Amino acid sequence: MSNNPMQSGHAVETSRAGMYDTKLEIVVIPVSDVDRAKRFYGDLGWRLDIDFKRDDYRVIQYTPPGSGCSVMFGKNITKAAPGSVQGLHLIVSDIVAVRNDLLRRGIEISEPFHDTGGVFHHADGNNVVSGLNPTRQSYASYASFTDPDGNGWLLQEITVRLSADVEVGDPRFTSEVLKAIHSTTPD
Repeated sequence: MSNNPMQSGHAVETSRAGMYDTKLEIVVIPVSDVDRAKRFYGDLGWRLDIDFKRDDYRVIQYTPPGSGCSVMFGKNITKAAPGSVQGLHLIVSDIVAVRNDLLRRGIEISEPFHDTGGVFHHADGNNVVSGLNPTRQSYASYASFTDPDGNGWLLQEITVRLSADVEVGDPRFTSEVLKAIHSTTPD
């Protein structure tokens, strides 16, 4: 008899999302200068949860306003290269107001942009154009910034959330949601 655990079809079936909570709690951000990163994330207006030091180890944790997920960085907590984390999305309901607040705080942030090919910006930039999505459609307007090490962040404006459980006829199925679904469906 083997001591190696085996995964059965039944185990896969019972571990589908929705049968238990799975909450993303922390994202580790690799940085080269812990104090510089602490100043930057503090300047964003995020809540400092912890700054723990011991010998050759340090961990700092910040939580963005309204987020259930925090970011953590420090000394000797990851082997990832500083600046290697890209595409972290911060979801906001008013991208113009949040962008203006970050500018006021001294954060360098891009002009808003949107993707003409759908509701998600493409990494290749082929469909990305300047300006807010013309209809301010949910999931379609972005602005980007980086921390001092080059870790990349995106603001994404979402005012109406899509959900896999929403079907035609559901009162939550508004014209806004219908527009968002059709804009992501290939012709």
